[in-house]
Amino acid sequence: MKINQFEVPTMLADGTVEPGFEAVRDAFAEAQAHDEGGAQLCVYRHGRRVVDIWAGMDKLRNRPFTADTITILMSCTKAVTAVCVHMLSQRGLIDYDAPVARYWPEFAAKEKAAITVRDILTHRAGLMGFDEESGIAGPALFDWNRCTAALAGMEPWWKPGSAYFYHALTFGYLAGELVRRVSGKTVGEFVDAEIAGPLKLDLWIGLPPEQEHRVAPHIVPPTQLSDEQVRALFSGLGMDMNSRPVRAAFNMVVSSADGLNLINTREAHAAQLPFGNGIANARALARMYAACIGEIDGIRLLTRETVELARESQNEALGAPDPLNPLAGSGPQRFGLGFELPRAIEPMLGTGSFGHGGAGGRMAFAHPESGTAVAYVCNSMLWDGFSGPDQRWLGWTKALSDALGI
Repeated sequence: MKINQFEVPTMLADGTVEPGFEAVRDAFAEAQAHDEGGAQLCVYRHGRRVVDIWAGMDKLRNRPFTADTITILMSCTKAVTAVCVHMLSQRGLIDYDAPVARYWPEFAAKEKAAITVRDILTHRAGLMGFDEESGIAGPALFDWNRCTAALAGMEPWWKPGSAYFYHALTFGYLAGELVRRVSGKTVGEFVDAEIAGPLKLDLWIGLPPEQEHRVAPHIVPPTQLSDEQVRALFSGLGMDMNSRPVRAAFNMVVSSADGLNLINTREAHAAQLPFGNGIANARALARMYAACIGEIDGIRLLTRETVELARESQNEALGAPDPLNPLAGSGPQRFGLGFELPRAIEPMLGTGSFGHGGAGGRMAFAHPESGTAVAYVCNSMLWDGFSGPDQRWLGWTKALSDALGI
């Protein structure tokens, strides 16, 4: 059933929904009525697109969000990178339990010879940031060779495999260099050739210049804690500012606003940053997940066996390394192999779901038991990733669960 210009009291939205999913449409529109930016929501069920809707504005360029608008995915990009690794594993080219150094010999330096591919995919390699002395920050992140060389030459910040903590930036270089060493292609090239090309997706890691006009820049939050406020926060949590991982976490927090502004630039869009600069629309991301759990036009990216491995919880017996434990909170991230698993602030569709959230409120995942793949893409940075789920998700997620009978 096509719904054009459907209206709720304060929001006009466009798109299509199939019968039975009207409540998803209405909940999405109601949530977006409270958002100064724009968003898209796409849902596949058993390989068929059943929800494809959008609303709001590309505020910074003063134009409506449309079906063809593309925007940065933030950490939803990590799942795209993980799919690349899994595809290579299916071909017998990567063993999850092999040392990373089998594929990337230089990586064995500084007591890293035993770190496995599984450790990389589950954020337990002890390499969650760059050492301060590397000088890698800001535009230096665009220098792939410099970043991967720095990681190869680093000493882990904790005993690999003994604890885990989100490798927010470094995951992309670690997993991406595996892809490059094994396939001979950069992550962006692999995505083009093996995922986006065959599935006809508007999805890039490294955006071509001819697509730049379609990008809706994200709206950076106006408030930012000062260095002194962050330091006081960390001190109040009893964190040792002389600890390497604590200093790295501090530097990431205080530089986050600059990072969000930087990643809005053409230079950042053109780079290959497989931790966070994927660019797509909701249609593309949902279709990719649909092809991970079933066939789409004869293409299936991941086998059933790989999906089961990918969504098996990997870190249940582990916690954060001691210096960073105060930051883990009561509901830390849960990881499968390269994917996030559901938790209270990222509920997805509950048990069995696997996917990845992205800074500010992006969210995409699959739920194999119901044959469902979902992507929500937005450009207003409202979700903080700590205090609870994004309020924009709650209504349509519940309506979708009800429609699916979950």
